[in-house]
Amino acid sequence: MSDSDAASDRASAPDADCVTGTVAERSVGDAVTVDVAVVRPQPVRPDERVASVDVLRGVALLGILPMNMAAFAWPMAGYENPALSGGADPANAAAWVFNSLVFSGKMMTLFSMLFGAGLVLMADRAAARGASILGTYYRRVLWLLVIGLIHAYLIWTGDILVMYALCGLVLYFFRRWKPRTLIIISIILLAIGAALQMGFVVYSRFVSQVSARVEADRAAGREVAEWQAALHKSWTEGFRAVVQPTEEEFQRDIDLYRGGYWSIVVGRAPGVLMFQTFGFVLFMFWGASGRMLLGMALMKLGVFSASRSARFYRLLAAFGYGIGLPLTAWGTVLLLVHDYDPLQTPLASLVLGLGMVPVALGHAAMVMLICQAGFVTGLTSRLAAVGRTALSNYLLQSLLCTTLFYGYGFGLFGSVDRVGMWGIVLVIWVLQLAISPLWLRTYRFGPAEWLWRSLTYWRWQPMRNDMVPAPVLR
Repeated sequence: MSDSDAASDRASAPDADCVTGTVAERSVGDAVTVDVAVVRPQPVRPDERVASVDVLRGVALLGILPMNMAAFAWPMAGYENPALSGGADPANAAAWVFNSLVFSGKMMTLFSMLFGAGLVLMADRAAARGASILGTYYRRVLWLLVIGLIHAYLIWTGDILVMYALCGLVLYFFRRWKPRTLIIISIILLAIGAALQMGFVVYSRFVSQVSARVEADRAAGREVAEWQAALHKSWTEGFRAVVQPTEEEFQRDIDLYRGGYWSIVVGRAPGVLMFQTFGFVLFMFWGASGRMLLGMALMKLGVFSASRSARFYRLLAAFGYGIGLPLTAWGTVLLLVHDYDPLQTPLASLVLGLGMVPVALGHAAMVMLICQAGFVTGLTSRLAAVGRTALSNYLLQSLLCTTLFYGYGFGLFGSVDRVGMWGIVLVIWVLQLAISPLWLRTYRFGPAEWLWRSLTYWRWQPMRNDMVPAPVLR
């Protein structure tokens, strides 16, 4: 969702039904003719859904909000720096530590894995009918891309739907691969992503140091090399505003988002474009694709359908938390002692990245154990409803938060600390847990899901639960 997946198939994984066909013979005189009735693709029926996947998607959707909230409320430099998002007092720092340990990157990981899992579900349903999902899948992904572009440029810069759609363009070709192969490729892609992330932090640190020397040399009247001047320019006109903004640059961002709607749209567009091109190719593709392939493998192995033994999930939780939480805690402490500056401790970025997938697996294992045991069924049913309407809920979070923080709404941008942000998170959680099951009592889909499916199948889908779609023949 946005740490936007978002996140939807960012926010809701592909779970559509597929094209089926029936063949009937009839005699006309001495000839035998064949009538072929092809039923158009239909969205998945409620009784075909995997409840545990919906619950896990609901957990991920709600869990991504605490991280996204910092990006809604403050300039991007404050996303992982509480000193730049409300202050580094003990309460604010504690809220940041809690987010870092439990939510940061972990919920995005769950969303990505569920996107891959959704493709496996879609392919399995098609295989059971002897059908192809090629056309349906790519229409679905391309419309997700359109929705993501609208969301990113017109609503919120932190969109993750575009990233999911772009990764989804290549994901289709892996749908029949064995779990072991998918896991191996996933590890390779995750390793590439971690190496690129680490390399970028090290490079940024080097550029910042060169820039500091250039400024010192120029102040002393000394000439600087051309390459040093070029790096200084790239730092002062690009990198610095993201990781170490000056007071003027920081205030400029605050003033932008306290302004009018169109000034915000125009002002953030270059950054959105950079994120969706340079940022996607260099960073986001590798990690997101690796997580999606891992999700496909886990779905094939029955992990997300809560069909493995309780002992398996207990071991998975112990493995995930046993490896991931110490790594996450290590990286968090490194940032704490270096004043939240990743350039002063590149190792922090590496260990935090390495801890994300294991902790996410621990979260998934705990959700599966709860689903198996039938605990807190009132809560899990509400979480499942949130998961079934995840795209609508993701977009709703963006609309609510941008209205609350941006200048065309209540104008609170740059004024709410992390403790206050948590209060807003809790209110939105309660709201979405309340309205999602109420909505699904009457309607088959969330409003965004309905539009998405209608565009995918090129006909308006029946919205109310009492409306049964009639087969369409051609």
